[in-house]
Amino acid sequence: MSKPKKKRFEVNEGQTIEQVLDQMKKEGYLPVRKMEEPIFKEQTENGAIQIVPHGKKTIFEGKLS
Repeated sequence: MSKPKKKRFEVNEGQTIEQVLDQMKKEGYLPVRKMEEPIFKEQTENGAIQIVPHGKKTIFEGKLS
């Protein structure tokens, strides 16, 4: 079975961007796009639920080299 032409690599908690880029290289992928997605959480304030920013996650899209 062949590898997919594109694959997403997420920077998890406790991981650095360098570690993810090294992992991509080991698997034979080149980074072609970096995406940052916001993470929100619900917070109750004065009896009203509000959605507030909580952080972000970084995702790299890799292309098979």
